[in-house]
Amino acid sequence: MGLGKQIREQRKLKGLSQEQLAWQAEVDRSYVGGIERGERNVSFLTLVKIANCLGCDIAEFTKRIPENDE
Repeated sequence: MGLGKQIREQRKLKGLSQEQLAWQAEVDRSYVGGIERGERNVSFLTLVKIANCLGCDIAEFTKRIPENDE
């Protein structure tokens, strides 16, 4: 599962809208949507903010990236 999909899954598990997550992480809502769809690159600092807002360990988001298609 890609990074954006993992973020979306965790956001939904926490019951947050994209807007709520964006507000908490101090980023634009459209940026969160772009990350979740895999259309935007996310900086490490922003990824840390998002992970903190979701109560997740950043290592969980990144341990399977890049995905291995073999």
